[in-house]
Amino acid sequence: MAKICQVTGKKAMTGYNVSHSKRRTKRKFYPNIFEKKYYLPEEDRWISLTVSAAGMRLIGKKGITTALKEAKEKGFIDKY
Repeated sequence: MAKICQVTGKKAMTGYNVSHSKRRTKRKFYPNIFEKKYYLPEEDRWISLTVSAAGMRLIGKKGITTALKEAKEKGFIDKY
């Protein structure tokens, strides 16, 4: 499973671990990703999405169909 949110487009970022003596070592910051199923009432079926916690909040606020339409327009998802 790729660690990319299909609703918001969030993905891993790179950065540094910084020690007390200010030594820097490379690391990755991963988004909070879940595999979640949502029901589409218009199509009467369930879909499975890889979605971040922020993406779940967005779906809760706007609704699943609006969130999927916006994600498709932005290129985060090709089909659902």
